[in-house]
Amino acid sequence: MAKYIYQLENWPGFEWEAEKLSPLLSEVRFTQGKLIGRMEALGFDLQQEASLETLTLEVLKSSEIEGELLNSDEVRSSIARKLGMDVAGLVASDRNVDGVVEMMLDATQRYEAELTPDRLFAWHASLFPTGRSGMHKIVTGAWRNNSPDDPMQVISGAMGKEKVHYQAPEAAVLDAEMKAFCDWFNSRDTMDPVMKAAISHLWFVTIHPFDDGNGRIARAITEMQLSRADNNQQRFYSMSAQIRKERIAYYQVLERTQQNTLNISNWLQWFLQCLQRALQATGHSLQTVMSKARFWEQHKESGFNKRQLLMLNKLLDGIDGKLSSSKWAKMAKCSADTAVRDINDLIERGVLAKDAGGGRSTSYVFREY
Repeated sequence: MAKYIYQLENWPGFEWEAEKLSPLLSEVRFTQGKLIGRMEALGFDLQQEASLETLTLEVLKSSEIEGELLNSDEVRSSIARKLGMDVAGLVASDRNVDGVVEMMLDATQRYEAELTPDRLFAWHASLFPTGRSGMHKIVTGAWRNNSPDDPMQVISGAMGKEKVHYQAPEAAVLDAEMKAFCDWFNSRDTMDPVMKAAISHLWFVTIHPFDDGNGRIARAITEMQLSRADNNQQRFYSMSAQIRKERIAYYQVLERTQQNTLNISNWLQWFLQCLQRALQATGHSLQTVMSKARFWEQHKESGFNKRQLLMLNKLLDGIDGKLSSSKWAKMAKCSADTAVRDINDLIERGVLAKDAGGGRSTSYVFREY
């Protein structure tokens, strides 16, 4: 029978093949440094905008990995408000959104502060403000307290055909396990901080100390450690966005790594490769930020109304399909007549134009800017 790694005698004495991983780590660190240097050359305002977009993506995708879809406008607005940013088109945000945002901002903006049980409890409580996960009441702001005959398991499959992918340590050992984890995480050792991010992610999800939310908190810890690696509060790449793209591989490598051996080379290799792809994917989001900044610089005195600010930001971010007056009305939550007036006003200002491609209904696009 397979043993989980926390059951092995030398747990948590992780081992890895440093020579095999060294070239990959060097490549990641080079790409990381190149990106940070590129962003620092943009100036403070553009850095803030890029960081806002990245943090929004990180929160959205970390939740999406767990099957929870958050509203992107609410997430972006919540982050902007909490960072004190003067951003156009902000909307009200749900308390569940605010809770996830508070956790991520605490992790990235206070990355130098120690990680303690109380801090983790606060993160967990912010994820579940009602004390429930869906319809189920859970222990919040504390380690799980399940009994040995009700083990914490990671399960997939329909009822009656469940497959157990992993079974976490018993609740009785969580105080000791999490003390060891936090002491190691807070230690000022000589380990490369990116390697430490990879190990902390694996170690935390292996302990699985909460009733729910372990994946999201593990990724917040990862972002905290990557902020330490960058020595920067601002985030310019999203690990969770890349993990979401590779979700199946993510769960597969976790499951394999959590069994039989403390050699975690395969997990570290996958993590570094995934991080490298996340860094490389930043080019597109950076271009979006530059385009938005150029647009708003040209139109800073335009006096758009709130609906126009909202929709222009959505267009700059990219929407699915073409923009019609009916889509405007639905997204801006206004009447069809109001949508037509808003759009015609932007056409008269030279901001929008009718799409020359035509079609059954009139659609609109940005003029060149």
